[in-house]
Amino acid sequence: MTATAILHRSWALDLDTITLYDILKLRQDVFVVEQSCPYEELDGRDLAPTTRHLWLEEDGQVICTLRLLEEYDEVEGDIFRIGRLCTERAHRGQGHTTRLLRTALAEVGPRICRIHAQSYLVDMYAKHGFRPEGPEYLLDGIPHVPMIRGGAESAAS
Repeated sequence: MTATAILHRSWALDLDTITLYDILKLRQDVFVVEQSCPYEELDGRDLAPTTRHLWLEEDGQVICTLRLLEEYDEVEGDIFRIGRLCTERAHRGQGHTTRLLRTALAEVGPRICRIHAQSYLVDMYAKHGFRPEGPEYLLDGIPHVPMIRGGAESAAS
């Protein structure tokens, strides 16, 4: 029988240390080790008071995670940024990424949400309403595309 992944959501300051460690470990395993991309994983935003962490857990193990940041822009007001979205290799292709992304976007609602998408994932994010916001660029040696969802253009279409 297949285990069911349990969805969790927590404000950064409410995370227990073991869960935070497990989230950071999964991100390191995927982004640093698997993708051979040394980058500044500990950027100071994981524990910001407005940061939310979402993750799926199966048999006590974090198998998929994302970070939802709330930001303020003087022109656009409150906006959100999704980042650090990853799924453990053995659990890919089972809909976990979509489940977490839909949960985060339900929280965002019609407000603006941005993401720095790895280029090979642009089509996947487009299925969730994101559209490119600029040209492809290299971030830590990996091609990315800035994408946006929501805002005035989305409301008009």
